[in-house]
Amino acid sequence: PYAPRIEKLKIDPDKIGAVIGKGGEVINKITSETGAEVDIKEDGLITIASPNGESIEKALAWIKSLVEEPEVGKIYEGKVVSIKDFGAFVNILPGIDGMVHISKLADHRVAKVTDVVKEGQTVRVRITGIDERGKINLTMIGL
Repeated sequence: PYAPRIEKLKIDPDKIGAVIGKGGEVINKITSETGAEVDIKEDGLITIASPNGESIEKALAWIKSLVEEPEVGKIYEGKVVSIKDFGAFVNILPGIDGMVHISKLADHRVAKVTDVVKEGQTVRVRITGIDERGKINLTMIGL
């Protein structure tokens, strides 16, 4: 009855550091908060084991969120991290922010960015494009 379930996930070896964290901080938090055992090999193969299927799912989702690449057209829940006159910067993935231009905050004319969003607010955004410099353009219209 207590046989562990095991899930495997292959990630880009360049992303291993994001999962382990400084001094093992991130991976230790994942294991302590989900109850799953997480093992990472140098080639990017991650093994997640637990007798509890729910803890495996939580650990798997957490790790995927850490290594996910932003995708055009995809909708994200993000937190507004800063506001400028021309738009708002929203954190959509760990360490990855995008910008919602003032014209993309709402389907009507917006006089001030702070009329629509506040710093720290959670918002739904969709990636409309990623330019050659890796800058991520977002919209809140239609979400």
